[in-house]
Order: sequence, then C-alpha cells, then structure tokens
Amino acid sequence: MPSKSQFLWMYEVMEKARYYEDTIAVAYMEGKQPKFDIGAGPLPGEMHLAAGQEPCAAGVCVHLRADDTVTATHRPHHVAIAKGVDLKKMTAEIFGKKAGLAGGRGGHMHLLDPAVNFACSGIIAQGAGPAVGAALAAKLRGTDAVAVSYVGDGAANQGGFHEALNLAGLWKLPVIFVIEDNAWGISVPKAKSTAIADNSRRAAGYAMPGFHITDNDTLKLFEVAGEAVARARAGKGPTLIEVETYRYYGHFQGDPETYRPKGEVAALKAKDPIARFRNAMIDSKEVTSAEADAALARAKAAVDQAFAFARKAAYPAPEEALTHVFA
Repeated sequence: MPSKSQFLWMYEVMEKARYYEDTIAVAYMEGKQPKFDIGAGPLPGEMHLAAGQEPCAAGVCVHLRADDTVTATHRPHHVAIAKGVDLKKMTAEIFGKKAGLAGGRGGHMHLLDPAVNFACSGIIAQGAGPAVGAALAAKLRGTDAVAVSYVGDGAANQGGFHEALNLAGLWKLPVIFVIEDNAWGISVPKAKSTAIADNSRRAAGYAMPGFHITDNDTLKLFEVAGEAVARARAGKGPTLIEVETYRYYGHFQGDPETYRPKGEVAALKAKDPIARFRNAMIDSKEVTSAEADAALARAKAAVDQAFAFARKAAYPAPEEALTHVFA
C-alpha cells in the first residue's frame, strides 16, 4: 500500500498530466481546420495525447530517482511529467519557442531533459535500446540506478524491442520495460497485429519476469513496479510489465477515429482511473478529501503557469535555424 506521500504524489501527477493533455488538446486546434490540418495555429506539427494512460506513468515513476533514466514514446507528456521534466520548458518546446528544452527544435515527440534523465522519440520502439544502454552504464559504474523504457503495444512487435530485451536478459541489466497497451496501434486493434494476447508472456523468452496489469489498475502497477525497481537495484536484472490502459483521444489530434466502436470512449471514461484512484486513496484513510483537492489545485496551477509561460515566450530568430547542426 502506498504511503500518504506516495498517494498524494501519484494523484497530483495524474491530475497534472490529465489537465495538461486536455489543455493542449484545445490549444492545438486553435487556428486549424477540424481534420488533418497540422500547419496552422500556435502549435505546429502533429500531436499525440495520452489522456487515460496516466497510471502507467505515476505507478512506475513514483519509485524512481533523478539519476534513473526514462525513455518514452511519441505519446510522452504523462511520463515526462511523472519523471519531473521542467513543465514550462517542455510546454515552450511544444510551442516551438526558444525557451523550450531544445530551443523549439524538437517538438512534442522529441523531448529531452538531461537534468532528470528523460528522453522520448517518435520512432516506434526507439527508446528501448538507449534504456538498455543507460542500464549497462549504471552497472559498469557500480551504481544502483535503473532505467525504464516505455513502449506501446505496437512497438512490442518491433525488432529493436526484442533485441533490447535479449541484451537486458543476457547481461541481467537493471532495466524495466513497460508496455502501454491501449488496444490500438494507430488504427489497428492488437488482435489483428500481435500473435499473442499477453505480451508479458514474452518475458520468459528473455530470462526475465513478466507481469500483466489489467484494467488500468494504478495500485497494482504501483506494487509490481516497486518490486521490479527493487529487483533491478539489487542487481537481479530486468522486468517486463504490460499494462492494459487506454487513450481517450485519437491516435493524433484531428484523427476522425472511424475505426473505434461507437461508445468505446464513453465506456472507458465511466471507469476513469484517476477517479478510481482518488476514491481508493481517500478510502485508505491516508489522505483526506481536502488534501486531494489541494493536490488537484496545485496540479492545475502548474499547468496554467506553464501554458502562460509558453504563450508569452519568444520564437527563435530566423538566423538561428542554422545553429546546432552538423553542416
């Protein structure tokens, strides 16, 4: 069972991530046509949101330290928030502003914050290899730092993912692989892309334990992830965790979502994981409703401040386009 501080930390992270996604969903559509217009408005490029997947971030990252490494997917905001990425700089980056993490050059799919050892990529399964590299570095240095690689269920079919698991298992590296199974690989259901229903069973092929978390269960993931991190820190090797989660938004903003069955999102929202976690937290008697409300207020205030900062921040000067390039 989480302690009071862990309960409140996870709840605030999840509420912050949800409010961030809902805020950016509105901001992204400013100045755009309803479908497929990715060029206009204050937010350039595509936008992939993870509202509904907050347990995956909070339930794992609550066990991590600043010196632990996390790599995330093209749907990264909830994980970045849970790892402690600077919210103002992250938002400025997404707006393409000079004050962003990469001076506005990376955008929302290529966030990097070395201060907290976080990175993400738009390339499917790309983060698995670097996470294994970070875990190998920690082992060679003799530290007890760990690495976590987040991938989607579609990425579990990529060659790079399996190569990373093989090396992690072979060398008993301190890395945890987290598969966020939101049931859809873009518009393809998992049953039509993946030969095995439960990806955690693949762990046995790489000499590591595998766990399957059903129904977006934050508390169960908290327990399993805590054991996995402790095992990694003790030098006992990697773990694979698959989490049955879901996304409320489409694959990208503007996605017509014609592939989703009618009523699917409404049914998912009826069992929202944040509301369930709040109820469990208060029922535990560790946290009061007033304390939960205060955490929610802090979360929303931080997001509002980050968006206000990003909107007011300056764009890079045109002549800066040629800096930080190889040739």
